[in-house]
Parts: sequence; C-alpha cells; structure tokens
Amino acid sequence: MIKRSICIFPSLENGNEINKLRRKYDPLHDLIPPHITLVFPFISNLSSNQMNDHITEVLKKEKSFDIYLQGITGADETYLFLNVKVGNDTIIRLHDKLYSGILQEFLYKRVTYIPHITVGRFNNKTDFEKGIIDTVSFETSFKTNVKEIVVETIDKEERSTVESIFKLND
Repeated sequence: MIKRSICIFPSLENGNEINKLRRKYDPLHDLIPPHITLVFPFISNLSSNQMNDHITEVLKKEKSFDIYLQGITGADETYLFLNVKVGNDTIIRLHDKLYSGILQEFLYKRVTYIPHITVGRFNNKTDFEKGIIDTVSFETSFKTNVKEIVVETIDKEERSTVESIFKLND
C-alpha cells in the first residue's frame, strides 16, 4: 500500500514569505514544500503505471495557467489558508477531473474543495485565534504560471517524495 497525493508545487519568486509563515505556524513545513493539493492523501495499491496512465489521460488537453494568491483566512478553527484569487476555476476543474476513474473512490465529500496553500495548522482554538490575529495584516501577493502537476509519495513520517511530474501544455 502506498500513500500518495497529487499537488501543484508553485514556483514563486517571493516564496520565502510563505516559508516564514509556515515555519511559524505549520508543523509540516520541513516535510513538504508549499503546495496546492489537487488530490488529498490516499492509500492504495495502485501501481505507478496505473497512476501515470490516469493522470496522462486527464491532463492531455490541459494547458499551463496563471495563479495569483493573496490573503490569509482560517478554516475549521484548525488551518490558515493562503487563498488562490486567480486560477481557482482551473484548479477546481483539475481537482474534479483527477478524482475520476481510478481515483473516484478516494474523493472526500465532507468538505468543499477550496484551492489554497496551507500556511498554518493548530491543535487548539487559542493558538488558531492567535494565528489569525498575527496574519491579519499579511498582504503579500504571489503570482506564477503553473506548468506541472506532481504526484508525491508520503512516508510514515509524513515526508513527501516526488514520484512523477506531469508537464502541462504551453
């Protein structure tokens, strides 16, 4: 059984600003780079070939696209999200398409999918509220062109390793 997820790892000129937040608020900051999750972590016996065939088919007509991120908001009194302001529709479409076919059974329907980069995770409401207050004036914006989608494997310590990279069309 392999634990995987499918993500966008955006290449951001000022990404160090995200890393500063994550070092302060996200215990996973050393385990996985800043990312937008398209398919949330799932455990399966799917082979790399099965995954590659599915993703290649899903992405065959997809083109690279711009994203713009700005603004920190809270979610579930547990997370801090850096919000995607431009590129949402494309990211949601990719999310929906990837969760078809062999990945359909792994779709988690209890939460609405909202494209974002997680910059904070908290174990209690007090720390969460402090994180919200601390980031209220964080207005740095981030822009890039998404050119690839990544399949990662996740080990028992929650460390991320790239398994496959899929280039989007120009």
